[in-house]
Amino acid sequence: MNNVSVSGGKSPVRNAILGFQHLLAMYSGDILVPLLIGGALGFNATQMTYLVSMDIFMCGVATLLQIRRTPITGIGLPVVLGCAVEYVAPLQSIGKNFGLGYMYGGIIIAGIFIILIAKPFAHMRKYFPLVVTGSLITLIGFTLMPVAFQNIGGGDATAKAFGNPTHLFLGFFTALVIIVLNIWAKGFIKQISILIGILVGSIVAVLMGTVDFAAVGQAHWAQLPQLFYFGTPRFEWSSIATLILAAFTCMIESTGVYFALSDITGRKLEDRDLEHGYRSEGIAAILGGLFNTFPYSTFSQNVGIVQLSGIKKLTPIYYSAFMLMILGLIPKFGAIATLIPASVLGGAMLVMFGMVGAQGIKMLSQVELNNKNLLIIAISIGFGLGVTTQPHLFQYLPATVQVIMSNGMVVGSFTAVILNILLNHTGLSKKVEE
Repeated sequence: MNNVSVSGGKSPVRNAILGFQHLLAMYSGDILVPLLIGGALGFNATQMTYLVSMDIFMCGVATLLQIRRTPITGIGLPVVLGCAVEYVAPLQSIGKNFGLGYMYGGIIIAGIFIILIAKPFAHMRKYFPLVVTGSLITLIGFTLMPVAFQNIGGGDATAKAFGNPTHLFLGFFTALVIIVLNIWAKGFIKQISILIGILVGSIVAVLMGTVDFAAVGQAHWAQLPQLFYFGTPRFEWSSIATLILAAFTCMIESTGVYFALSDITGRKLEDRDLEHGYRSEGIAAILGGLFNTFPYSTFSQNVGIVQLSGIKKLTPIYYSAFMLMILGLIPKFGAIATLIPASVLGGAMLVMFGMVGAQGIKMLSQVELNNKNLLIIAISIGFGLGVTTQPHLFQYLPATVQVIMSNGMVVGSFTAVILNILLNHTGLSKKVEE
């Protein structure tokens, strides 16, 4: 039975506010990608404006593709899409070494790869039992926790002001507001606790004089999407291979998000649902390459919002998608959201990512904790967290391999899948039980 309804009888204003909460939760993480890549490739102000604005616009388009179910696309779960950080290092490397055309050509081919592999990958769900998906979701929450604390410290760990008392106060104050609202507030106020926490934290930051409004004044009023804005796509095998590997890692992460939302909403996922979800992300990646933005996949932080708010219907996500598209077309309005201090967003991420990890633990509590499953949980989570805390462990390996091995979620996921196959689908099972 499908427990994810499109409408829930709430007023448009309430749905819009809930949608805005989803937007704010993912906004900083998403605009970080174009800022990192554009900065690394030496983009000027005009180019950066286009890249950020169109990235936001395409997030809305990609989200609509995913939440609107059609005969071939859309998983129909309350999820927001954005560009995953797994793509940052590969795109920077390709852009520097080969040029922008090869970067966008690689994105298009990666999108085609996702579409082609969607069906066979969906049929591999037997290799993703509860012990694997629970471990993966736990990892998604806990491996993202360093990102939350980096933001609480100010966003840039190399900055002289990183971790100063103002950043720490704003970050932990924001987290405290969200926690207090979840304990004592009721009804709609409790449902939008993340949004209230971010707004209250931002207001306090303004009063403390830490917010710079210059970005709003410099932003343009309108920006329309253009095909091949930075140049026509070009193709080169190593660039394509690198982005296909990054795409594959994002598919694994998306699988964890799908099953987390499945558990929260009470909707059972079939192979066909997963196939539609992957295919939507593939189409979104192709559009990103054509309009010279990025590939797109599910954003984990929004799972925490669904869990905290208790709102499982799709209507707020539709509002969020359309808001993203509007913000992308009107950079002046979109720049307002960039005023939110990193430390405030870090405080919100602390709660959201923690809730994602807790959801994974909840799923693992339903697993039979025999010796085999304990080994799968222990080793996969241990590997994932270990790589996250020591990302330079594989610095002497080839760059393409580093893209995979330095990602804790990917390493932990592969470990969980492989151990599950060895311990639950081969003769090793009896050996371990003995």
